[in-house]
Amino acid sequence: MKKIVKYLRGSWALIVLAPLLMIVEVLCDLMQPTLMADIIDVGVASGEIANVWLTGGRMLGVALLGILGGAGCTILSAKASFDCGARLRQGMFDKIQTFSFAEIDTLQTSSLITRLTNDVTLLQMALRMMMVMLVRAPLTCIGGLIMAIAISPRLSLIFVVAIPVLAVAVTAIALKTFPMFAKMQQKIDRVNTVMRENLLGVRVVKAFVGQERERRRFSLANEDLMNWSMQAMNRMVLMWPVINAVMNVSIVALIWYGGNLVNTGDLEIGKIMAFMTYLMQVLSSLMMAVMMMLNFSRAKVAVDRCAEVLSTEPSIRDPHNPQRPENFAVTFDHVNFSYNPDDPEYVLKDITFTARPGQRVGIIGNTGSGKSTLVSLIPRLYEVTSGAVRIGGVDVRDMDMDTLRRHIGVVLQESLLFSGDIESNLRWGGGDCPGEELERALEDAQAMEFVSKLPDGVQNTVEQRGKNFSGGQKQRLSIARTFAKNPDILILDDATSAVDTETEAKLQQALRRRVGKGVTFIIAQRVSAIADADLILVMEDGAIVGSGTHQELIRSNEDYRGIVASQWGEEAIA
Repeated sequence: MKKIVKYLRGSWALIVLAPLLMIVEVLCDLMQPTLMADIIDVGVASGEIANVWLTGGRMLGVALLGILGGAGCTILSAKASFDCGARLRQGMFDKIQTFSFAEIDTLQTSSLITRLTNDVTLLQMALRMMMVMLVRAPLTCIGGLIMAIAISPRLSLIFVVAIPVLAVAVTAIALKTFPMFAKMQQKIDRVNTVMRENLLGVRVVKAFVGQERERRRFSLANEDLMNWSMQAMNRMVLMWPVINAVMNVSIVALIWYGGNLVNTGDLEIGKIMAFMTYLMQVLSSLMMAVMMMLNFSRAKVAVDRCAEVLSTEPSIRDPHNPQRPENFAVTFDHVNFSYNPDDPEYVLKDITFTARPGQRVGIIGNTGSGKSTLVSLIPRLYEVTSGAVRIGGVDVRDMDMDTLRRHIGVVLQESLLFSGDIESNLRWGGGDCPGEELERALEDAQAMEFVSKLPDGVQNTVEQRGKNFSGGQKQRLSIARTFAKNPDILILDDATSAVDTETEAKLQQALRRRVGKGVTFIIAQRVSAIADADLILVMEDGAIVGSGTHQELIRSNEDYRGIVASQWGEEAIA
């Protein structure tokens, strides 16, 4: 809760004022039965109409005051809960931005989405209920008991039996039910996972006519959630027969015992009616308490899940005394890496090489050989398990992460564009760079040809995930975005897989012009993309099995010769 409470700051005035207004409403509700008893026992019994009107006017005034108190509490509690929910959601989002890929892999994307939406909403509802029901229920219960005892201590013996019976029954049912709510949230995570995978992969689903398979997957996840929800609700439903039974028996006991007191002259009819109202208020407040238990139990699960995000410390942090490199030479010094630190099987094994400023480094190998993992260690998207990655002789772990990543441009395998327009996407990389630089980036990325034909040019709309562009167009726009950043270290992770060979050749020419004093890493499946690189790394099963220029590898490396022969034919290695 310490992680959550700080997000209440800024709403303390509302959080204090809302319950005070609720106290006003409760006090007004508690006054009404007594005033009603006065009308019956004094005004009606004696025939004093003036007293009836006067007391009725007081009841109306008290009712209006109660309405103002209740409405004010509702408005202020809603404002406070929504404000706190917005701050908590923003705080969790900011925290997630500090996570490395390792934390995101552990917590899972779909679960993080659920925590930012569903769980925060549950907390908002709990906070709102706390400011309303957590004040109203106990005050009404205690106030009703006091007023009922003041009317007739003997009739109040009904509470001595009713309240313990309710408490025992509700507690027994609740202890069996509350652990199921944590399972329900996990089932919601699963539903979100299936839904997210289906929406993101909708093209693949339709291409493979997999709609029926996806319907079955979602149906299973959805029914699983429904079944757990029904199990929890079925147990909670057992409370209502118990509550209704206690309430009805209490009313029968009140009428029977109270009627005897009226017959003996020990109690007036008006007080019997007032006592019945207080009885209903007390038992209703206990029902409210049950509802609070239900909501707070779900909110407790949500609190734990949100607190887990806020308590998770990123495994990759900035050093206390960051250093700056003198140049941008990239060195891998006996690097080993595993996604799970406890796993003895490394994904990358003893990676050692140096890329000097101005060099273009090609990386090639079979799928799953560790190419993408290798380059992800340069901007510290993951932390090395052992060994060191150095830039200009400085270990990347000794560099400020923002500074490090500002000097690095990455084009990932999946070309992701953000909704907006082309220019806003380019400025993700280029920031406030002039328009001429953006145009040059588009030209070098071979994207100006199709951008210039669009109705609005660089102002043309980019739909969610760039779905209004082809795969090749998205790749070229992603490359242009990185070119606009003009990074000192450029990483292209299979970034030209969706473009034709002619366009790829033009891109290679632009890359040679842009290398300058930095280093360019090109991960490719096609030999043509890296054949003229200054250094080519051949990877197999997480290790470098060959390094050198194209001609050197043709002469010395069997793996590379096999790749070239499969793409260019045997005559290429003759």
